[in-house]
Amino acid sequence: MIKILLHTSAAVLVFLFSLTSYAEDTNFTTSHFSGSGNCVSCHDGLTDTSGDDVSIVKDWGASMMANSTKDPLWQAKMATELERNSHLSSVITDTCTRCHAPITNYEITEVQGKQFEVFGSDGILNPNHALYDASMNGVSCTVCHQIPDDASLGTLEGFSGNYKINNTKTIYGQFSNIVVQPMVNNTGYTPAYSEHISDSAICATCHNVKTPYVDASGNVLTTTPDTEFPEQMPYTEWQNSIFDDAGSNPQSCQDCHMPKTRAIVSTRPNGLGAKDDFAKHHLVGANTTMLTLLKNNAAALDVNNSNMDTAIQRARDLLKSSVDLEIVSATVDNGVLETRVKLTNNSGHKTPTSYPSRRMWLNFKVTDSNNTVLFESGKINTDGSIQGADNDTEQSVFEPHYNLITSADQVQIYESIMGDSDNNVTYTLLRGAQYLKDNRLSPKGFNKAAVPADVAVHGQAVNDADFNLGSDEVIYRIPVSATGELVISVSLNYQTIAHGFLQDLYRDDQLEQVKTFKSMYDAQSLKHEQITDAEITVINDNSDILPATENINTDDSDSDTTSGSVGLFVISWMIISLSLIRLLTGARIKVS
Repeated sequence: MIKILLHTSAAVLVFLFSLTSYAEDTNFTTSHFSGSGNCVSCHDGLTDTSGDDVSIVKDWGASMMANSTKDPLWQAKMATELERNSHLSSVITDTCTRCHAPITNYEITEVQGKQFEVFGSDGILNPNHALYDASMNGVSCTVCHQIPDDASLGTLEGFSGNYKINNTKTIYGQFSNIVVQPMVNNTGYTPAYSEHISDSAICATCHNVKTPYVDASGNVLTTTPDTEFPEQMPYTEWQNSIFDDAGSNPQSCQDCHMPKTRAIVSTRPNGLGAKDDFAKHHLVGANTTMLTLLKNNAAALDVNNSNMDTAIQRARDLLKSSVDLEIVSATVDNGVLETRVKLTNNSGHKTPTSYPSRRMWLNFKVTDSNNTVLFESGKINTDGSIQGADNDTEQSVFEPHYNLITSADQVQIYESIMGDSDNNVTYTLLRGAQYLKDNRLSPKGFNKAAVPADVAVHGQAVNDADFNLGSDEVIYRIPVSATGELVISVSLNYQTIAHGFLQDLYRDDQLEQVKTFKSMYDAQSLKHEQITDAEITVINDNSDILPATENINTDDSDSDTTSGSVGLFVISWMIISLSLIRLLTGARIKVS
């Protein structure tokens, strides 16, 4: 008993230690970088000409970029990758931290020429590590703003976190005619105008990511970057849309994710004039789930930002604007309800975007005048699983893409499903060698027959003629027996973490990082978001009704003729029978 208690106490202490918060010092400096706290005195306390707060560090601090290292899902996923392929720990660590802990990665690998660990007593997440503060500062100000206008930007050479950092402490910004000396005096960095800081190519450094992959024995199968697995490629998706610089409706990444206003860029020196096209540092995405988790566990995760609720709402608003849903038609004919639903992607890349844990699905429901559910496809459960979704009950399979849905166990899910080198479903990134399914909604102008292999459509959507150029149509065809008004409601929903992905992650819940994430995520009610919805009412009158047991292809005229013949036969037989009884018994029986 004592032994059991000791083991239990030790486990509890380990768990509590994992939740212990250590205050991050954002005023650090390294050989090449300066912490975000050193930017606050000049770049917070800003308002635009409309009177809205546009403080740069405050806005950035509530983004996933600022919290890229603190993100407990990232920590948990990285821990499982290290657990499953420990012989490649240096590759995993370097690849993942280039964009999630870029300051520390650069200082150790590029400046010191060494390797490092993320977890454990020598890891960069240990508060005693010399670069702990730099690690926890995430994708900080002096990372993005020190990337020079290099020829590798927007190319394979510059993808996957292969950015360069200038050696002159030059801070590139979006405005010319700037006052230089105050920043030089206060920080030692020199501000300079450069057009590339407003170009989508700079975002491609961490938002086009290719990763090596291994076989079942752990042997690396990739030899060059071009042969690696396209873990996420939103930049290339954007290049093949109408929003590309050369497209019919050019819009950069920054246009959507860093909306423009008119404001001063610094509180010092006094008297600076407001500038047009000031980029708000919202860096907004669609990840309300993880932003909410960060907010709910702020003390444990050392998230000290008063803007979290605002950031969550911004993400929710962006998500709701990302896709349009339309009920194109809904008719009842011969007892069969047929509804055509159309989705149109408004984003400049595939939706859902980036990491293959994300999914989007249609919840299609039909109710009668009493609000009784007659049919439902895509109902969400409280644990985040979807009723009827194959992958949510058996992680080795997945729901195919549909053009026609006829039963409740068919669900239209827009997602990317990784496959390993043996053509099996996998959730381990280092085993991801291909996509077995990728029917994520493509951006407008994206021609699935003419795009690069890295962003190709995979699975049944390849053969779906109306799945192309940024839209998709789905037909729901179901028998109905209820009369009167039928209410058809359709919603499009989004998840950051698909249930199958989550269950695979939880296989390693003996790991401290997985255990910590699981405790936080399971305690959270928010596990999905509704993007948009639509509703329509149709009338099902008696002439169109078939008994529930009838075949939906039965012809009405044949059915009516047969029914009438049977009725006449029964009446005639009754009269004959009664007449025979009267003759035999002499009884007087009245037939009315």
